[in-house]
Amino acid sequence: MRVWKIVLTALLLACSPALAASTLSADSWARYRASFLDDTGRIVDTGNDGISHSEGQGYGLLLAVMADDPANFDRIWSFTRTQLLVRDDGLAAWRWTPGAQPPVTDLNDASDGDILIALALARGADRWQRPDLRQAATALAEAIGSHLLFEHDGQVLLRPGVAGFDRSDRADGPVVNLSYWVFEAFGELAALAPDHDWIGVAKSGRQLLTQVLSDAPLPPEWLSVADRPRPAEGFPAEFGYNALRLPLYLMRAQEGDADLMRKLASAMTDEDGNLRIVDLASGATTHTLSDSGYRIIPAAIACVLDGAPVPEDLRRFAPTLYYPSTLHLLTLGTLSETHPECLR
Repeated sequence: MRVWKIVLTALLLACSPALAASTLSADSWARYRASFLDDTGRIVDTGNDGISHSEGQGYGLLLAVMADDPANFDRIWSFTRTQLLVRDDGLAAWRWTPGAQPPVTDLNDASDGDILIALALARGADRWQRPDLRQAATALAEAIGSHLLFEHDGQVLLRPGVAGFDRSDRADGPVVNLSYWVFEAFGELAALAPDHDWIGVAKSGRQLLTQVLSDAPLPPEWLSVADRPRPAEGFPAEFGYNALRLPLYLMRAQEGDADLMRKLASAMTDEDGNLRIVDLASGATTHTLSDSGYRIIPAAIACVLDGAPVPEDLRRFAPTLYYPSTLHLLTLGTLSETHPECLR
């Protein structure tokens, strides 16, 4: 069994994006830093009352690796390590609020943030030959595997956070969030912490997504898997902001998920190329998102799958709010590394 796990881990790593030279332009990365990175190393969520969170720190670290910028990586990592990695289980507290005392205003973790941080640490360790980052990545990967992976109904699933989502916590538990599956990370997490079933959790995410999309055009953000997958109680039954990342994560994983990417990109995009927040009960669009950072996701999918040129205005990065700007820069970096023809 151990030998088989090692073979599968090697296959996952072979599919993971290789570290190339900087895939972000110096100007775009400088604009991003000027808009969202403060002097302490905090990535500021400008669309959410200026808080910081583990997701944002993870994205900031990953973008710094993509920009080949170890100095600002270290600045972001210093804040993350000292301000968020304060739990006793090795995971990161998810929310930090400026002006609050204490500033950590929700000690629960968020598994997408944990995974993004571990992934960025592993890639920083490889790029800059840093044993300290490798050690930190390994510790975080072990914590994720120990506390956030769990078995349910024959599948290995990912908790959105340690507390609040299991069968013991709620009548419709367990509850998962498919947008927390950072698919590109699982091969590297398997190399860091091989005793955990990262192959299984990568497979389960795709299986759940495929199952949900066989019954509906779009997945709910919060999904009960107590019996048949359905929108979780107490959450809006909607395709929301977090779920917009799903086709981007599949694209970055480079593992042949063309059908899933195509279905998601088509259903979440209106005729003008804007993204939709969707009430799943009625199918109605509740919000239309026209920011370039959102619109570039289906445009990138169309280029990768069908060769359709990415519109020129989407190829240029101009910061707006934290979340769409982060998605924009992450997508541009992905295309620069894996499909540079899409940006010409």
